[in-house]
Amino acid sequence: MTLRPETMNTVIARQPGGPEVLECVPRALPDAGPGEVLIRVAAAGVNRPDLMQRSGAPLPPDTTDVLGLEAAGTVIAVGNGVSDIAPGDRVMALLNGGGYAEYCIATAAHCLPVPANLPLEEAAGVPEAAFTVWHNLFELGRLQAGEYVLIHGAASGVGTFAIQCAHAAGARVIATAGGAHKVAALRTLGVWRAIDRHEEDFVDVIADCTQGRGVDVVLDNVGGAYVARNLAAMAPGGRHVSLSFMQGPKIELDLQTLMRKSLSLTSSTLRPKSSEEKARLAIAIRGQLLPWLATGDVRPLIHARLPLDQAAQAHRILEANQNIGKVLLTISTQ
Repeated sequence: MTLRPETMNTVIARQPGGPEVLECVPRALPDAGPGEVLIRVAAAGVNRPDLMQRSGAPLPPDTTDVLGLEAAGTVIAVGNGVSDIAPGDRVMALLNGGGYAEYCIATAAHCLPVPANLPLEEAAGVPEAAFTVWHNLFELGRLQAGEYVLIHGAASGVGTFAIQCAHAAGARVIATAGGAHKVAALRTLGVWRAIDRHEEDFVDVIADCTQGRGVDVVLDNVGGAYVARNLAAMAPGGRHVSLSFMQGPKIELDLQTLMRKSLSLTSSTLRPKSSEEKARLAIAIRGQLLPWLATGDVRPLIHARLPLDQAAQAHRILEANQNIGKVLLTISTQ
């Protein structure tokens, strides 16, 4: 029987601010409630919503102050009503919070099994990307084999995962990133045309490489003035999906372009979704994306692994846009 400690190390923001406000604090080990599992964490993924939480952004009700929206590890206990996960199982979990810790609580229905070929630490880079990509690229964007997809900010954790999934689905991927080293990395992931946003205009490049047709789907995390340019680069019937708005949430649209091309604009954000909706997505991901992970066609690209007590440095990497792929916090107890 595995001995359970009474306390665990966690990372919180002691007050709203920069990375320097993050600190390790001890907390009591939680118990798994009905429908929940207790996970001994191998690693946690670091995501931009964590940076927003640290900075003081409003949180959903009853959210823990321990940061971390995804983790992977070994189940050590299950709550009442959990029948499809058992102690000893390797899982990767989408969380409402609490991943920056030696142990975390996850809703059992939001957990995914870790394929045998995927190291447990690396699996921590999957949940946020998998839930985001499946819902936005395939459900909202309705990406099909043979279509062209434009992915902005493609060197991010979600971007690198989206590239591989789109490629595995038979789509042609056009991706943008900043800098020659990032563009070179994208080419190794199956990108059909990689664009350095510092050197090239993506609207012109897309017009040239698609013979004026444009792209069928845009996955955009830039917002602002990019949206109008995205629409100019889209094919008739194209679908524009907004993930974020790093250049601002307010945009100006020419409705004539929208109507003439029969374009659609949609968006979503993962954290506020209901538990039931996340459980639905988990079922779809098990059937659609996990086989790609199991074959190695898709896997999380890991930029850096840092120990839990270096969470501040992990945040600095993301804030400086230095990463190509995911940044992970690893736990020494594994």
